[in-house]
Amino acid sequence: MDYSKSENILKDFYIPNYILLPESEVRDASHMPASPVLVFINSRSGGQLGGELLCTYRVLLNKNQVFDLDKEAPDKVLHQFYFNIEKLKHSGDILASEIQNRLRIIVAGGDGTANWLLGVVSDLKLPRPPPIATVPLGTGNNLPFSFGWGKKNPGSDRQSVESFLDQVRTAREMKIDSWHITLRMRPPEEGSCDPGLVLPHSLHAFHHVYPTEKLNMEGCHTFQGGFWNYFSMGQVSYAFHSERKLHPEKFKNQLINQSIYAKLACKQGSFWTSMCYPSSWNIAKLTKVRIMKKEGQWEELPIPCSIRSIICLNLPSFSGGLNPWGMPRRNAFRDRDFTPPFVDDGVIEVVGFRDAWHGLCLYAPRGHGTRLAQVKRICFEFHKSKAGANHVFMRIDGEPWKQPLPVDDDDDNNPVVVEICHLGQVSVLATPHCRSRSISESSSLVSRLDMEEDSSDTEEPDMPRKFGAADSFRMPEK
Repeated sequence: MDYSKSENILKDFYIPNYILLPESEVRDASHMPASPVLVFINSRSGGQLGGELLCTYRVLLNKNQVFDLDKEAPDKVLHQFYFNIEKLKHSGDILASEIQNRLRIIVAGGDGTANWLLGVVSDLKLPRPPPIATVPLGTGNNLPFSFGWGKKNPGSDRQSVESFLDQVRTAREMKIDSWHITLRMRPPEEGSCDPGLVLPHSLHAFHHVYPTEKLNMEGCHTFQGGFWNYFSMGQVSYAFHSERKLHPEKFKNQLINQSIYAKLACKQGSFWTSMCYPSSWNIAKLTKVRIMKKEGQWEELPIPCSIRSIICLNLPSFSGGLNPWGMPRRNAFRDRDFTPPFVDDGVIEVVGFRDAWHGLCLYAPRGHGTRLAQVKRICFEFHKSKAGANHVFMRIDGEPWKQPLPVDDDDDNNPVVVEICHLGQVSVLATPHCRSRSISESSSLVSRLDMEEDSSDTEEPDMPRKFGAADSFRMPEK
């Protein structure tokens, strides 16, 4: 390998110390980087691979522009970086201004790690948010796969990292929708069946008192967060995902995955749900679902009685590359008022599944779940179940939890509520192998989307404005 040529190429990604460290001496830069990067790596992801990648990036770039997420929080890193950038720009530093305009972020980890960075960048509300490239270090790797970065863990050697950096430099920017989720519930009491409720890291406690009474439920806790790929709930898929999270070494290829899925489904009785589980596990019996297709117009969504699992999907990748929505035929657009699925249209796809047999159909070329709706907003309201169901499984971008449901008559006055709404967009980087589709790439279809101008960003008085990933961030005053 010609290392001298390689070193010259790496200069295009290099950020000097005085940009990164406020106490460093300001020096005249001899080279203007074409694609400066900040690199965030989850050293615990991918077995030993995360740590190995961390070492390689620090050897190839400035070690101070490569961060271990196990030791440094991204919101604090970016706060310091932009604070210093603004200070240098104010003093007339041209390099600082150009680095801000050209900056790209690399995040290496699973879907949960990518979710974290996307939430932080969204919360910072920067004039020009840097686009994000995702290195697939997790198990499902749905986010990297959706934008062409693959789903297999990459090499950690110098050549593999340089190849990835070259892809980052040539990748195109792409906007994707950000989806805000609010969870309201009574906290489980001590001595209850499930007092140790563990919510995903992407959900944050929210202590704001709403200006209207409808969301101020006495004794309830409110959690907020965001997702960019999917929210799911139901009985069918939880064991498969949990098993894969606990034992990723078992899930080596698609054939083995199908086999494990079938074994777990048989163990759960998911292939014969009508015999193994009461009808109380049907989504229609567990929750009332309301949707908003047009701004300000709520309507009830009828759920078929056979549906036991629901996915609200933003990207065309779920459970390691499967697409539950699929690609509807032309008559579906006409007869059911569907629009082509885009990742930046302010609309999320809602899909249902009956049982494990239904889930296996995703492995077929044109397989898909039961398409229920395309919505701008959706609300799930769980009251006390007459059939005795006391929990439901939920999942956000790869992070699962077991959600308690109301079990007492008093709890029925304070239902568990999950509400999902559109809240802006964030920029990602996509390769030529990108599977996601953007409205801008299909201009001939825009007229069919019935999009109200700026309607998806309209804020009601009681609407949350942040994902909670970077509450401490403040831009410096000039």
